[in-house]
Amino acid sequence: MKKNKKGEKNSSKGVLSNKLYLYLTEFFAGMSVMAVELGASRLLAPYFSSSQIVWTIIIGTIMIAMALGNYFGGRSADKDPDPDKLYKRVLFSAIWIAAIPFVGKLVILAVSALLVVTVSTNFLIWAAFLACMIIFVYPLFLLGTVTPSLVKYTTDSLDDNGKTVGTLGAFNTVGSIIGTFAPTFITIPSVGTSVTFLIFSGILLVLGAVYFISCKRGYVRVAVCTVLFVVCCVVSTILGFAFWEKTLVFEGESVYNYLQVKEDDEQVALSTNVLFGIQSIYMKDGGLTGLYYDTAMAAPVMSEGDDISKKNMLILGMGTGTYAKQCREYFPGISTRGVEIDDKITDLAHEYFELDEDIPVTTYDGRAYLQALNSQRRKSGSAAGVTDTNIGDLKYDVIMVDAYQDITIPFQMSSVEFFTLVKQSLKPGGVMVVNMNMHSDKAGSINECLSDTIASVFSNVYTVKVSGTTNRELFASDLTGMPDRLYSRAQQLEDPALQELMTDIYYNMERYEGGELILTDDKAPVELLGMQVIDDLISSELQYYKKAFKEDGIDGIIN
Repeated sequence: MKKNKKGEKNSSKGVLSNKLYLYLTEFFAGMSVMAVELGASRLLAPYFSSSQIVWTIIIGTIMIAMALGNYFGGRSADKDPDPDKLYKRVLFSAIWIAAIPFVGKLVILAVSALLVVTVSTNFLIWAAFLACMIIFVYPLFLLGTVTPSLVKYTTDSLDDNGKTVGTLGAFNTVGSIIGTFAPTFITIPSVGTSVTFLIFSGILLVLGAVYFISCKRGYVRVAVCTVLFVVCCVVSTILGFAFWEKTLVFEGESVYNYLQVKEDDEQVALSTNVLFGIQSIYMKDGGLTGLYYDTAMAAPVMSEGDDISKKNMLILGMGTGTYAKQCREYFPGISTRGVEIDDKITDLAHEYFELDEDIPVTTYDGRAYLQALNSQRRKSGSAAGVTDTNIGDLKYDVIMVDAYQDITIPFQMSSVEFFTLVKQSLKPGGVMVVNMNMHSDKAGSINECLSDTIASVFSNVYTVKVSGTTNRELFASDLTGMPDRLYSRAQQLEDPALQELMTDIYYNMERYEGGELILTDDKAPVELLGMQVIDDLISSELQYYKKAFKEDGIDGIIN
C-alpha cells in the first residue's frame, strides 16, 4: 500500500482526523505510566519492602525505559511516521501490563531463586533491580515512544508547533496526575494491585482498538489482543502474592500495606511482607508468645507506681493489639490505648485477633498523634479526666514504640525530635519501650544509632536481647533503678511463667551508654541502615541454600 509524504497509509485516517484523539492518546499514556509505576511499588513491596531504596530502583528503571522510548520513538517517527506502528505498540504494552500481576510474581520468584546461588551481598537490591528491569522496562519503553510520535503527527507547521507540543505536554501531565491519585486512593485500596494493572491496561487496549477499528483495518490484531487481555484478566486475579502458602485465611491490601493473616491450631499471625517476619500474633491458648511482646511487658513493671492496675499505656504501632491484649491479660485493670495508621489492620484485629472492643485505637500517624496530644496539653493545661475530647491532657506510664513500615522504621519516628516528643508525653516516672527488630553487632548499625539517639534524650537506657529472634527491646526513662525495681516486683507477680520471664530479663538487661550516632529529622538514613542489616541476615541464610545447591543441584533448593 502506498504512503503519502507524511507516511500515512492511503486510507481513512479514521479517528485521527480529529487531533483530539491524539491528545487523548497522550493523556491516557501519561496516566498509565504513573499507574504502572505505583502498581510496581505494590507488586514489589510484599517481597522486597516499600522502602525508599526500592522506590529509587523503581523510579530509576522506569526513567531508563522512558528515556529509551523517547529516543526510539523520535527516530521511528522521523523514519516512518505511520500511526499504525504507534498504536501497535500501545496494544502490545496493554497486553504486557495485563500479564504483570500473574507473570510478574513468577519472575520475582525466579529472579530470587537465581540470585540465591549467584550473589553474596545486596540481595534485595539486586533482586528488586532485576525484577524491575524484566517486568516493567519493556512496556514502559513502548509507552515512552508515544510523546515523540504524537509530536510528529500533530505538528502541521513551525508556526504553531510550540502550542501543539505544549498542549501534548499538558494532556500528559494531567493524565499523570490522575494516574498518580487514582491507584493510591481508589483502585488499589478498593480492588487491589492486580485489578489496578488490568484497569489501566484495558484503557490502553481500548485506545488502540478504537484507532484500528475506526481505520477499518487490523481487526485480527485487535481480536487477538482482546482474547489475550481476557485470558490475563482470568489468570492474573487467581494468583496471590504468597500463592504457595496453604494457611492463609486472609490476603489483601490497604492504602499502606500488603496484608496476610495466617492461622493454625495454635495461633493467628499478621504479616505485611511475604518474606520477612510477623507483625502481630494472637495465641489461642492465651499464653505468652515467645516473641518480643513478652519482653516488652517489663515496661509497666519497671515504671513508677506499685499498683500496675492503675497505670496507663500508649502503643504507637498498635498492629492487631498483641501487646495491649497481653498486658491486659497479665495486668488486669491496666488502661491501654493504641495508635495505628492503617485502619485496615485495625479491622483485621477485630475480625481475626479478638481485639477487645473497649481498647480504643486511633487511626493516625504515631508522631503526628504525639504532636497533637502535646499541643492540646499546652492549650488546656493539666485538667483531669480521660475522654476523647481531652485526651491531650493525658500523660502515660508506658509508651510502646513499635511502628514499622514493612521491614523498615519510618524515619520520622527514629529521630531525637521524635523521642523528645515521647518523653514529653510520659509521666515523670514513665518508661518508653522500643522494639528494635533488626539486631546487628556491627559498629554503626541501625540499633546503635537508635540507642545513641534515645540515650541523648533519656538519662537511663537498658537493652535486652529477645532470645531466638532478631529483636532487641530497649527501655528508656529518667527514672533511676529500673532493673532493681523490675527484680523486686517480679517476685510479687502471681503468674509463675511471667515471674520467671521478668527475672530472666533482669539478669540479661544491659545498661546502654550513649554514643555520637544521633539521628535527626534532617539526617536519619534508617532505610539504608536497615537494609544493610537485612542484607546481612539474608546473606547468612543464603549460605545454607548455596550449600544445598552445590551438593544436590536445583533439587536441593526445592527440597
